[in-house]
Amino acid sequence: MPNRLAHETSPYLLQHADNPVDWWPWSAEAFEEARRRNVPVLLSVGYSSCHWCHVMAHESFEDDAIAALVNEHFVAVKVDREERPDIDAVYMEAVQAATGQGGWPMTVFLTPDAAPFYFGTYFPPEPRHGMPSFPEVLVGVKDAWADRRDEVGEVADRIVKDLAGRSLAYGGDGVPGEEELAQALLGLTREYDATHGGFGGAPKFPPSMALEFLLRHHARTGAEGALQMAADTCEAMARGGIYDQLGGGFARYAVDRAWVVPHFEKMLYDNALLCRVYAHLWKATGSDLARRVALETADFLVRELRTPEGGFASALDADSDDGTGKHVEGAYYAWTPAQLAEVLGAEDAALAAAHYGVTEAGTFEHGSSVLQLPRDAGVADAGRIAPIAARLLAAREERERPGRDDKVVAAWNGLAIAALAETGALFDRPDLVERATEAADLLVRVHMDETARLTRTSKDGRAGTNAGVLEDYADVAEGFLALAAVTGEGTWLEFAGFLLDLVLDRFTAEGGALYDTAHDAETLIRRPQDPTDNATPSGWTAAAGALLSYAAQTGSEAHRAAAEGALGVVKALGPRAPRFIGWGLAVSEALLDGPREIAVVGAPGDETFQELRRTALLATAPGAVLAFGAPDSEEFPLLRDRPLVAGGSAAYVCRHFTCDAPVTDPDALRRKL
Repeated sequence: MPNRLAHETSPYLLQHADNPVDWWPWSAEAFEEARRRNVPVLLSVGYSSCHWCHVMAHESFEDDAIAALVNEHFVAVKVDREERPDIDAVYMEAVQAATGQGGWPMTVFLTPDAAPFYFGTYFPPEPRHGMPSFPEVLVGVKDAWADRRDEVGEVADRIVKDLAGRSLAYGGDGVPGEEELAQALLGLTREYDATHGGFGGAPKFPPSMALEFLLRHHARTGAEGALQMAADTCEAMARGGIYDQLGGGFARYAVDRAWVVPHFEKMLYDNALLCRVYAHLWKATGSDLARRVALETADFLVRELRTPEGGFASALDADSDDGTGKHVEGAYYAWTPAQLAEVLGAEDAALAAAHYGVTEAGTFEHGSSVLQLPRDAGVADAGRIAPIAARLLAAREERERPGRDDKVVAAWNGLAIAALAETGALFDRPDLVERATEAADLLVRVHMDETARLTRTSKDGRAGTNAGVLEDYADVAEGFLALAAVTGEGTWLEFAGFLLDLVLDRFTAEGGALYDTAHDAETLIRRPQDPTDNATPSGWTAAAGALLSYAAQTGSEAHRAAAEGALGVVKALGPRAPRFIGWGLAVSEALLDGPREIAVVGAPGDETFQELRRTALLATAPGAVLAFGAPDSEEFPLLRDRPLVAGGSAAYVCRHFTCDAPVTDPDALRRKL
């Protein structure tokens, strides 16, 4: 018989609706039940494409004996971290403080007042590798609750006080300047993997936000080392197994330093961020590889993640059926030489194996290999490889596909809108701009209420019940601003303004700091506040970027002041931890450069107008904003008081509150940008 999760919209929660565990969704009623029964709460946090979440569910939550133990002695609460990032952040902070590490599934035991007192992540069903079994943990916590209640209460009180007392030093006065950004570059250089690209060792994650900083730093200063690190990392990832060589799109991370073997789940946010990085790399270098990967990733987003309502689904699972009824990680993507030969015949299979690095020994598990483009494979005949790739892709389509998490997350759709709008505009793909516009329409219709407040998620066109957090407001505003710049439709600028006004009203603290949740959000044991990048830009730095762009488009001093106040944290953290505040560093580059404000006026059919607009779109100046349209158009504040020059189209460039004389020649505009 289904449990209470059967009524939820989250695909992750629905995966647990038939468990014998008597799950509750996060709710006041669940904690009231724990109080009534005088038992602790078992909080389990995960997400639908999390491999080890599936493993623990299969081993423990689907086991009748373990479920009976849980049901008798606990109130079990299941949370989708993607729906409730605030709950996840608060308890993950406690887990990391207590154990020195975190991850998912996250397992936390709470008092009926939601105070945590015992923590972990994955627990096996029997003792393994020095880990206690999940039943042992359950019995230990049950006994402690029954026999040492005072001690449990003291631990919970101490943890809550410790979390509440953590004050965030966000840098005090001033914004990051030349010195801090140069120190951040030096810090990244020290951690750079000169052999394989990227930063640090294994596992290795795509450093999307740090790459944006490197590209912007090169654009502003001409630092060749910054561009080289970005270009080499992008090439290494695009050649590696982390990139889907047949279908496009990036996996979550590589388990090795060389990007060969991925953790196969594909996330919307990674692909949106990386699509934009490769498009920006192409602007900086003209690289054919960057152009190809940007477009293939955009096409992957539309083909694999677009929902019938026009939004973008959250993720594809890592696991799928390997053909024997077993769900295996990577089964959809890996190949053996025999499988190549079965599809291609011996001669083409040999060419494919050499081209994609498929070996008899295998680079993955059970003699299978993840397709990559090894540097030492030599130059293949593109005319032969293209049809081979098409045949392999068609054969792969016959395999059971990985599951898809169909919920639409506002923030991640904002990132996708920005990526598709820019990529479509740069590469003359109006279809991509249309897909971005349709996703933006969905967010306005389904996620935004009449006061512009956002709901975090929707599914099947139906809004969820969870309030948007700071990253939702910031990233959706970022998407709308990008859409406004490439379509010339001022409505999107207006919507971005509504969202950013709410950021100023509901998420700000003293001195420019920002909170992840609104002033009137549900009260947790701590109000989350994290300026550091994780898999996506932090809400804090994403808000700074959107506020700065909006101020450049509109001249709003309040929004610029808020952006500058928020960037104080980058002054403090940028030189010390540049890998973890890359988006804040990228926004700081825009602030140092102006950002430049470009207004192009003229008639849409005029050839010079189109050339000036195209030149402005290709600008590499960090964070440059663009408005185009008829002179004195009401669509954009930047177009006011911008007349034609000698009756013809013209471009105006302003920077640091100073405007240059208008230009009518695209080459002259290019030199300014």
